[in-house]
Amino acid sequence: MKTIIILGDGMADLPIEKLGNKTILQAARKPHIDRLAALGRSGMLKTVPDDMPAGSEVANLAVLGYDVKAVYEGRGVLEGAAMGVELEADDLAMRCNLICLEGDRIKNHSAGHIPTEEGRELIAALNEELARDGLRFHPGVSYRHLLVIRGGDNGLKLTPPHDVPGTPWRDVLPEATTEKGKVTAQLLRDLIVRSQDFLATHPINLRRIAAGKDPANSIWPWSAGRKPRMKTFQDLFGKTGAVISAVDLLHGIGKYAGFRVIHVEGATGLFNTNYEGKVAAALEAIRDVDLVYLHIEAADEAGHEGNAHLKLQCVEALDARVVGPIMEATAAMSEPVALAVLPDHPTPCALRTHTHDPVPFLIYKPGMTPDAVERYDEQSALAGGFGLLHNGEFIRALFAD
Repeated sequence: MKTIIILGDGMADLPIEKLGNKTILQAARKPHIDRLAALGRSGMLKTVPDDMPAGSEVANLAVLGYDVKAVYEGRGVLEGAAMGVELEADDLAMRCNLICLEGDRIKNHSAGHIPTEEGRELIAALNEELARDGLRFHPGVSYRHLLVIRGGDNGLKLTPPHDVPGTPWRDVLPEATTEKGKVTAQLLRDLIVRSQDFLATHPINLRRIAAGKDPANSIWPWSAGRKPRMKTFQDLFGKTGAVISAVDLLHGIGKYAGFRVIHVEGATGLFNTNYEGKVAAALEAIRDVDLVYLHIEAADEAGHEGNAHLKLQCVEALDARVVGPIMEATAAMSEPVALAVLPDHPTPCALRTHTHDPVPFLIYKPGMTPDAVERYDEQSALAGGFGLLHNGEFIRALFAD
């Protein structure tokens, strides 16, 4: 049986007063996802151990059945793989955001979702200004970039900028957690301050300010690590796969997992992404591989913005423009296709960051005996037949006969 996982990044939430104390998933109109829940079986999945960062890098590895405590090496190394950056054994790689500061506080983690072309031009300028032998910035997509330090030490405490909107930036600067980490921590603090001085007068930022847009007026490094040692998905589960996403993180996970990485024109990671193009790519890929991992980022970004109305729209678009067409197309295929729908982690609008809470999931396989759950949301899934799963149990349940 073939399998498609539809991953709505960050779409789980907390009850919201203006939605009648319902969560986004409870309030959204999503007839196709609810239909799958009624036909299949539901449960809750703990994707992130309480003692690990509640990030998409950990959560998506866990959804795919990896032992996250054994393979996790930070987000930067995964995104580096997607960018084609070859890391040496002593390289320390980390995500490097372009962020927006307002006064002495972090306004947002994305510099107002700066376009990729502008972000890459700023990264090139930062390389000319700040890079040196053994230290280099690598351009990614939008605000998401990479910093590699040869010989850097990972005895660090680095704060993800999406965790601390509104916080004074000086309060969350890189810190050393070991004696060896002090040199690297000081280097990162110096880079942040120097980047602010340089970016303040860059022509791109001056134009953005004049147009009423958020400037990219600081870098922010976080989630550092070294090249991970991951088995391929084929080695672990005997299955081939493909990943479809707008973000380098998922492309990097896919590369280490041995998946085919599929890029879709117009995939933005936001509400305006090319849903139809991603669906078409998924339906084409499932003819050639055992598993398609279809990642939709939009709800997570809306959660980080604290925008409940936009997040509701993102979930409804996922239902109407992704899940519905996939249900219709796979039902007509000669080989049965199992479908799963879930987020990687919650991104509550009230908190504007990820949490460690379990997420609701559903699994539908043609001919399976359903449980009593008839809707897909955080409360309904508590009564699902799978109960609460951990540590690779989701992927094993998905592949079980």
